[in-house]
Amino acid sequence: MGTGTERLRRNISRWASSTDQHARDLRRATEDSGRLSIGEATDRERVRLTGTLRTVTLRPRGGVPALEAELYDGSGVITVIWLGRRRITGIGPGRGITVEGRIGVQDNVRVMYNPRYELQP
Repeated sequence: MGTGTERLRRNISRWASSTDQHARDLRRATEDSGRLSIGEATDRERVRLTGTLRTVTLRPRGGVPALEAELYDGSGVITVIWLGRRRITGIGPGRGITVEGRIGVQDNVRVMYNPRYELQP
């Protein structure tokens, strides 16, 4: 039984290390590009942010379809919402993207509505 537990610990440790490395890589890429990070961006300001989409879901708001995505750059997370959209070609989990818009706060969550966006290779 001990070997199974040890194997599980090694796997969890390896996964945690890879997640930490991914966050470090994202932060480094943001710093190297000279762009503002999500963690540094101030609310109510028009900003341009780059990161990776962690989740993409369809979540209607007030009877209107809304595509919601969680953008992560290693320093923080912001929820990006496109109102009136059920899907956008190329927008999916794991995709690199640059968004431009104004940051707001709704229910203690930082959000950006209907941003301009560029898909990253």
